[in-house]
Amino acid sequence: MPFIPDLATLLQFAVATFVLSITPGPDMTLFVGRALSQGRAAGFACMFGAMTGILVHTTMVALGLSALIVASPEAFLVLKVAGAGYLIWLAWQALRHGSAFSPEKQAGGGHSLFRNWAKGLGINLLNPKIILFFMTFLPQFVSPTDPYAPQKLFFLGLLFIPLALPITAPMVIAADGFARLLRKSPKVTRIVDYLFAGIFSAFALKILTAQAR
Repeated sequence: MPFIPDLATLLQFAVATFVLSITPGPDMTLFVGRALSQGRAAGFACMFGAMTGILVHTTMVALGLSALIVASPEAFLVLKVAGAGYLIWLAWQALRHGSAFSPEKQAGGGHSLFRNWAKGLGINLLNPKIILFFMTFLPQFVSPTDPYAPQKLFFLGLLFIPLALPITAPMVIAADGFARLLRKSPKVTRIVDYLFAGIFSAFALKILTAQAR
């Protein structure tokens, strides 16, 4: 099917998704924190809320970038080069500051599954870094001259969810042990930080060298 990228692109995307999924951040903190305080169902509700947010971001990015491709391939090129810079900045931040992960068990009554889902959706949609990340992350895997670029962008955005679920779901299931591991083993999170920095620096270099040809 023409909207499905080639195998090499899919493998690269899968690797990047894996590293992003295991990198501690606000979403992961919410999933694990709610699972610790209110149970696994609450953690999964937050997780699926965030996945819903990814659908929204994917649709916006695919439609917006497809319009940009039609209007100006040169502008799309500028976006990709700017994206390389942004990925390098993310890698530097991961090395300099490390991952943010501090789930806490909260006292008090729990929230409904819908409210937890809404919380996950909100933390995803209201995080400006996520839309910026998707705007710079997805374009690496398509060519601006590809007539199926919009469809491929949308396909990859949707593919992000089933690729991330096998990683994030076990974190919610084993929230207690997972949180304890990251708290007691700073080396684990630093290894994740170095993986994140290395993978996304490589993708940034790939973009820059491709534009230099």
